[in-house]
Amino acid sequence: MVPDASKEVPVNAPAPRTPASLLRWYASYGTFTIPQASAPIAFSLIALPLTGDAASGAAMMLAMTAAQVVGAVPITRLGRRFSPVPFVRALIGLRTLALIGIAVLAGLQAPFALVVAGAALAGLVNGAAYGTLRAVLNHLVPASRLPRSLGVAATLNEVAFVASPVLAAALGSVSPQAAAWAMVLLGLGPMLLLPRIPTATAPGPAQRRGHLRLSPAIGLWLLCGGASAAAISAIEIGAVSMAVSFGMPATWGVIFPVALCVTSILGGIWVSVHNRMPRRRTVLAWLAVTALGVAAVGFGQSVAATVVGALLVGAVLAPLATYYSLVLDTLVEPAHRAEVFALLRTANALGIITSSALLSLAPLHTTFTVVIALMTTVMVLAGIVFTAGWVQVRRRRLAREAAEARAGSAQAVPDRVRLP
Repeated sequence: MVPDASKEVPVNAPAPRTPASLLRWYASYGTFTIPQASAPIAFSLIALPLTGDAASGAAMMLAMTAAQVVGAVPITRLGRRFSPVPFVRALIGLRTLALIGIAVLAGLQAPFALVVAGAALAGLVNGAAYGTLRAVLNHLVPASRLPRSLGVAATLNEVAFVASPVLAAALGSVSPQAAAWAMVLLGLGPMLLLPRIPTATAPGPAQRRGHLRLSPAIGLWLLCGGASAAAISAIEIGAVSMAVSFGMPATWGVIFPVALCVTSILGGIWVSVHNRMPRRRTVLAWLAVTALGVAAVGFGQSVAATVVGALLVGAVLAPLATYYSLVLDTLVEPAHRAEVFALLRTANALGIITSSALLSLAPLHTTFTVVIALMTTVMVLAGIVFTAGWVQVRRRRLAREAAEARAGSAQAVPDRVRLP
């Protein structure tokens, strides 16, 4: 059920929007993802001299992602006692300390288990920090401008995911520690750039005692978010294996995630320009395009077909991510926004873990078969929910029109039988 806007507390009304504050939020959001975006390359470079195997970096990524899943909801609920902006800064500070620990331990050639533990500590606060950072945007822009702002944010996110691995690889060629320290410095961004927002205060005691209810509608869009993340990560993580299967050098695997990222950036720009909530049939079409794109990637018989599939998935990545954020925003009370966005981040992490596990344990075609089945399932579920909602709205409209017709007839009868 969509909460009544009249019941929203004043503390969650957006502050008067200033370009400087919004630009600082954009910069904070863009730099927030840099450590996670550069981690696959940076962690592999760090693990290589410690274990002799670059693939050991996957253990660090798994530790970071698993810790994010574990810590997202509890830490977000803890943060409801505090004002969101200082809370985000504190979480980023904790993540920075963990990243510093990784860089120092790697430089000292410490046991690899300690480095993995540092990666877990860095990931522990990621989900809660993301959820709170996203909730802060509601204090800066009105609901009518959220699509545009989220489109800009999605574009910055994709730019970070394209540029960060390249930067990590360039610095890592000099020294693995250089890549690690770049993660430290660039990941500090939100702590330094996030603006002060006087209206962003801690919820009252009554609101803190309330708990987020996971309604079927919320569950559906969390599931959709996880399915989309699984589709994207299957392409990105399986890129090298796909290149090898086509008889190409392993380094050519980069063309598939690059194709995905290019169209995802364009999709984010389109959302920013469009600036409106999409229609239900449009969302269903986006889900269908994702399923079609994954099918082209997983079962394409040529490099061209695989690239086209990656382009299709990337084209709807930002629009779908923006829609998930927008619809979840309307389905919860303002005090629970940070928690539901943390859950969305957790669902994305679970999707990534699913694809990673499948790619490590099963052949490529099995992984893509599972992902296609998952995307088809969520598309069907979304179609059922949308149809049920349309039918309910239609019934209410017909009932209202019938009531108005009866009321009109009741008023007209006395006029017809009135005697002269």
